[in-house]
Amino acid sequence: LVSPESSISISAHNAVVGLAKAPGSIGLWDKFSFGLDPSALQERLFVSEENVDGFLGTAFCPSPCSQSALESQPLIEVLDVTEDRIQIRVE
Repeated sequence: LVSPESSISISAHNAVVGLAKAPGSIGLWDKFSFGLDPSALQERLFVSEENVDGFLGTAFCPSPCSQSALESQPLIEVLDVTEDRIQIRVE
């Protein structure tokens, strides 16, 4: 993380933390943790095609699946992500 570029914005009903990656850091962030105490952090995933696929994969097949069940799962593609919505396509 780069401290000077990171930011915090707090309003009556919302808080936003802007984080900036260090110049040598590459790739997308998959997840983040938050909480009031380091011993009780909650983990959240960023919205990405891989995370949506993983989440929906466990929803469609929560226990270990057979190969035929895995092959019959729908193809899920993240089309658009905005502050208000996420658009996905399922084939």
